[in-house]
Amino acid sequence: VPIVPTFLYTTEYEGASSSAGPALPEPTPAAPRAPPFSSVLSYFDNAAVPVRGFPGAAEPPNGTGSSPPGHPPSAPPAPARGCLEGGEFLAQENTRVGLLFASKALVQLLVNPWVGLLTNRIGYHIPMFVGFTIMFLSTVMFAFSGTYTLLFIARALQGVGSSFSSVAGLGLLASVYPDDSERGSAMGIALGGLALGVLIGAPFGSIMYEFVGKASPFLVLAFLALLDGALQLCILQPSRISPESTKATPVSTLLRDPYILVAAGALCFSNMGVAMLEPTLPIWMLQTMCSPQWQLGMAFLPASISYLIGTNLFGILANRMGWLCSMIGMAVVGISLLCVPLATNIYGLIGPNAGLGFAIGMVDSSMMPIMAYLVDLRHTSAYGTVYAIADVAFCMGFAIGPSTGGAIVRALGFPWLMVVVGALNVAYAPLCWLLRSPPAAGEKTAILSQECPMSYAPKEAPREFPLTEESDGEAEHAE
Repeated sequence: VPIVPTFLYTTEYEGASSSAGPALPEPTPAAPRAPPFSSVLSYFDNAAVPVRGFPGAAEPPNGTGSSPPGHPPSAPPAPARGCLEGGEFLAQENTRVGLLFASKALVQLLVNPWVGLLTNRIGYHIPMFVGFTIMFLSTVMFAFSGTYTLLFIARALQGVGSSFSSVAGLGLLASVYPDDSERGSAMGIALGGLALGVLIGAPFGSIMYEFVGKASPFLVLAFLALLDGALQLCILQPSRISPESTKATPVSTLLRDPYILVAAGALCFSNMGVAMLEPTLPIWMLQTMCSPQWQLGMAFLPASISYLIGTNLFGILANRMGWLCSMIGMAVVGISLLCVPLATNIYGLIGPNAGLGFAIGMVDSSMMPIMAYLVDLRHTSAYGTVYAIADVAFCMGFAIGPSTGGAIVRALGFPWLMVVVGALNVAYAPLCWLLRSPPAAGEKTAILSQECPMSYAPKEAPREFPLTEESDGEAEHAE
C-alpha cells in the first residue's frame, strides 16, 4: 500500500521526465551590451550575481524588463513545501493503483467458490499449504518486479494464494471449535493475526522502502513465509486427505438464504471503506499534505492497532450480541470515513483511522462466527462453502472499492469519495437487525411436512440444546 504509489511515480513520471530531454540550458557566460561593473562573474557556477547598489536582476538598466543574463526567462516555481510535481500524473495514478490493488480481489473472487468445493472434498490442510506456496512465489515476484505489468501479475497471483489460505483457514477453525463461544474467540484471534500483519506491514514497508530499497521488505516477508510453511508441514501435515463428514450445502442454496446475504453484505460494505482508502489516501496525502514516504504507511497504523483491539474484544461477544456489534460498527465506519477529509496533516488522520479500524474489527469478528452459526442453524455443518462466500464478500469490497474509488476521485475528488462510501455504510447498518434471531430451517420444514411425517428427517438441534438419549427415546415414541 505505501510502496506502490511512490514506486510508480519514481519509475514512470520522474524517469520519463529525465529521459524526455536535457535539463535547462547552461547559462551563457556574458550578455551583450551589459554595463561595466553591473555584476560580478562567478567562476564556480558562471551565473550573474547582482551587487547591491547596481542594477540587478529585477531592474535591468535598459528598462525593457528582459531577463538578466544567466537566468532562464520562465523557470517554473519550485513545488510548495516539497510537494511532488506532476499533479495530472498523480490524478491518473489513482485509477491505475486502484486497478492494481483490485486485481487481487477480482482473482480471489473467481477462485473462492472452487476452493470451497475443494475443501469439502479433500479437507483444509492441503489447500492451506497450496496457499502458502503461491503466496511465497507472489512475494518474491513483488521484490524483483520493476514494471506495472509485472506488479499486476504478482498482485493477481497473490489473490490465488489468499483464496486458498483464507477459505481453508476459516473453515478449519470452524470445524475444530464447534462451540459458538470458543469459535468466536478463536476467530477473533485469527482476525487479530490479520490485523497484526497490517499493523506491521504498512509502516515497515514504507520505512524499508525509503531507507533500504523496494526489494527489502518483500524478501523479509518471503523468509517469514518459509517459516510459516515449515510450521504447516510439522503441525497440519498437509499430505493427509480428510474430507468433510457431512455433505456441504450447495453454494446456490446458501446464496438464496437472505440471512447469509445480509451478513455477507455487512462484510463487503464495511471493508469497502478501507479498500478505497488504500490506493487513494497515500496519493491524497502526497497532493495535500506533502507527506514524506515513511508517513504514507504510518497513516494506517492507528487503524491497524484499533482493529487488533476490536477483533479480540468483540469476538467473545459475537455469539451473544453479534448483530448489535455489527450494526454499531457499520455506523461508526461511516462516521469515521466522513471525518477523514477533514484532516490537514498526518496527526489529524489518527482519530478517523482509529475509529475506522475499531469499527471494522467489530463487524468482522461478529460476522465470521455468525456465518458458521447460520450454517449450523439453517443448513448442514460444512463450513468451506460458507466461508468461501464470506471471502467473496471481502473480495467484492476490495475489488469494487479500489477500482471505483480511483475513478470517483478523478471525477468528484477525494472528499466526495469518503462521503459516498460513508453514507453507504450508515444506510446499510439497520439491516443487521435481521440477524438478531434468525429462524431455523427445520421449523419451516416441519410445518410443510406435517401431512407426511415419514418423509421428514429431523435436523440436528442447535448446539445450545443438544439432544440426550432420553430426548431421542421420546422422539421415537412420539413417532
